[in-house]
Amino acid sequence: MGDEFDELQRGITAGDEEALDRLVARYLPRLHAYVRVHMGPGLRRREASVDVVQSICREVLEERDRFEFRGEGAFLGWMLTAAMNKLRERARFFGRKRRDADREEPLLDGAVFEGLSPSREAMGQEEIERLEVALRELPDDYREIVVLARIVGMPHADIAAHLGRTLSSVRNALGRALTRLGAILRKDGPGEPVA
Repeated sequence: MGDEFDELQRGITAGDEEALDRLVARYLPRLHAYVRVHMGPGLRRREASVDVVQSICREVLEERDRFEFRGEGAFLGWMLTAAMNKLRERARFFGRKRRDADREEPLLDGAVFEGLSPSREAMGQEEIERLEVALRELPDDYREIVVLARIVGMPHADIAAHLGRTLSSVRNALGRALTRLGAILRKDGPGEPVA
């Protein structure tokens, strides 16, 4: 995985315009999962996660000259920071409109399940929604560490750097967070806890 990143990084440094496009595309599934978890139900009623991800990618590509490539963890951290900034911006935008989100129909955001049968798509959507609800019950710092480690797949050392914490504190917090998440999932119904 690191070799491919290094090759793309060298291409970007050498001026290969398509190398950053390929690098961003490589992280799209992780970015999409991160955005879905952090959108929350209010924003999800108004905007599809796929649209938010496309907007983030466009902005990342437009700002390519401002980023200094210092490794895979720094690149992923840059994308996730861009994602959080975009989500805050969208939340402020809809907050200013002062529209009643409870009266709006939720958007169908099934892009994660393209190609599945309708019944498998429904089951997958239910499990994702169940996990998202359980994640919202966690304290913010626990939720962020679980999302980065288990959903985005960021290595613990990169999480520590991204959050400004020590590696041991990230590992300890992740263990406590997964234990609490498992208890929440068991309390809310059938299914296996995330580990």
